[in-house]
Amino acid sequence: MTELHFSPEVAQAKAEGKPLVALESTIITHGMPYPQNVETARQVEDDIRAAGAVPATIAVIEGRLHIGLTGDELDALAQAKDVLKLSRADFAVALATGQTGATTVAATMIAAHAAGIHVFATGGIGGVHKGAELSFDISADLQELALTPVTVVAAGPKAILDIPKTLEVLETNGVPVIAYGQDEIPAFWSRGSGLTAPLRLDSAAAIAAAQLARTELGLTGGQLIANPIPVADEIPAAEMAKAIEQATAEADAQGVSGKAVTPFLLDRIFHITEGRSLVANIALVRNNARLAAEIAKEITAS
Repeated sequence: MTELHFSPEVAQAKAEGKPLVALESTIITHGMPYPQNVETARQVEDDIRAAGAVPATIAVIEGRLHIGLTGDELDALAQAKDVLKLSRADFAVALATGQTGATTVAATMIAAHAAGIHVFATGGIGGVHKGAELSFDISADLQELALTPVTVVAAGPKAILDIPKTLEVLETNGVPVIAYGQDEIPAFWSRGSGLTAPLRLDSAAAIAAAQLARTELGLTGGQLIANPIPVADEIPAAEMAKAIEQATAEADAQGVSGKAVTPFLLDRIFHITEGRSLVANIALVRNNARLAAEIAKEITAS
């Protein structure tokens, strides 16, 4: 059995029965440039602590699965080169061969569940890429949400995706998609997507109760909480659509495919928006972390 390596902070939290929130590591290695990546990682962890929970950033370092990172480990990962981007398919290989890898949404869910962590905060989930009817490019995140019982708090699917098709795949797989505090599905950098949310809940307590009810019913899989970016930090959807269209065209022209698509698009959008997309990205991740901490506290108190 794969050994889990808990950071001292996470180990103490588990021993004391404190609420825990899992955090992915691809946002550090593939989602933001240095030093914003490590600065944001620290901010997000501090947001969770300030909200009364304990952060557990997850990563594979030299074949060891870490649940929670020390300050030194976080610094090293933020500056590491050629870090693998791990999902369900290659997670075990990285562990078995002693490699270093950052966990995507799917891999983080797997690790969080193994560690007994029920709530996970991220930026946005992967999903159905535009043109997937030809490329079949669909993120493993969607299948993981149908399999692994973890509540994932995100600012909706990443806006670079085909959001309607992403929602259809989630519905087909029986994944509850719950908008927090509004009737519309948020679109990552923007509060609205023009799409009505399948479900809406307005409190962390209600979200926690829904997860506990799923457990009692014996339902597989988790639930996706679509938490809109704060009003002051959003970029209007119409403006983002132009940047996404340009970045997507560049990716197609350069033949970018597979796991390389999302990092390429995010980098191009960062430059097209003159850095505004990164500012919004940081704001939404921190907002998701705060909500996730509230949900984790409600689950722990139940």
